[in-house]
Amino acid sequence: MNQVINESNQLKPSLSMVFKAKISWNLVGLMPAYLMMFLLMIIPLGIIFYVSIMTSDPYGGYQSVFSLESYQQILFNYDWDDNLSLNLQYLIIIARTLILAMLTACICLLISFPVAYFISRQSNSTKTLLLYLITLPFWVSMVIRVYAWVLILSNDGVLESSLRFFGLVTDLDSLLYNNSAMLVGMVYSYIPLMILPIYASIEKLDVRLTEAASDLYSTRFKTLTKIILPLCKPGIVAGFILVFVPCLGTVLEPMLLGGGKTMMLGNLIQNQFSIARNWSFGASLAMVLLVIVMLFLMWNASKSSRPIVEGSIK
Repeated sequence: MNQVINESNQLKPSLSMVFKAKISWNLVGLMPAYLMMFLLMIIPLGIIFYVSIMTSDPYGGYQSVFSLESYQQILFNYDWDDNLSLNLQYLIIIARTLILAMLTACICLLISFPVAYFISRQSNSTKTLLLYLITLPFWVSMVIRVYAWVLILSNDGVLESSLRFFGLVTDLDSLLYNNSAMLVGMVYSYIPLMILPIYASIEKLDVRLTEAASDLYSTRFKTLTKIILPLCKPGIVAGFILVFVPCLGTVLEPMLLGGGKTMMLGNLIQNQFSIARNWSFGASLAMVLLVIVMLFLMWNASKSSRPIVEGSIK
């Protein structure tokens, strides 16, 4: 008995050494990933934050003098008497960006779920073909895809000419250079990013659950809301994030389909760095965009990690 105890005591240090060695090897193996994250994420974000708290140079760029005027400029500006006055111009642009991004994500969700469900119920060869067709637009440049909508929605374009040919309209205002045109372009550009994760979730769905619900005389709506949607929630949330976050910083759609008249946050940041050369203000706007994205992701993570209370699903 004592011999067994002695042998177990001898094994304890060796196990701890193996565990420590495993941890060290994990750290060494992950060092390239940590290095890439530090070089490509942490350092650039640190540079943007540094520029955002510096003084803007009247001749372009920035001066290495601490100042929070760039953040102050988002809400206030100086009038003719050098008094601060509230300026809602940039808040309107931020609100427009959030609304269009949310509408795009919601429309993509409404369209993508039936499409993904339809694809998941096809044969393997048909699934492969349909998934190939969905990913096919990614093989073409984003600029070409968005500019194609300019040709479709422009005066005497494909859509307007078709409507006039069938006598549906006689006098039609321009379909371009407004929020609706931008929304159409954003939905078209990002809808594959919503279809693919939803399809992956539906593909893992156990068909026997829906069959059991049908055997128990459950309606189709109840089966959808009580079984399919809850089980597909991870794919829906992933698709919503993949669409909503890029839409916050989109640039091409406001430039080409909005005609530069309808400003969004991505265009505003680009203009500050390229045209106005107000780097400090552009960096502060980029930090505001980063905070918006982080708050959205943190809110989603808090909801996803919330435990399910027993009896909450009836």
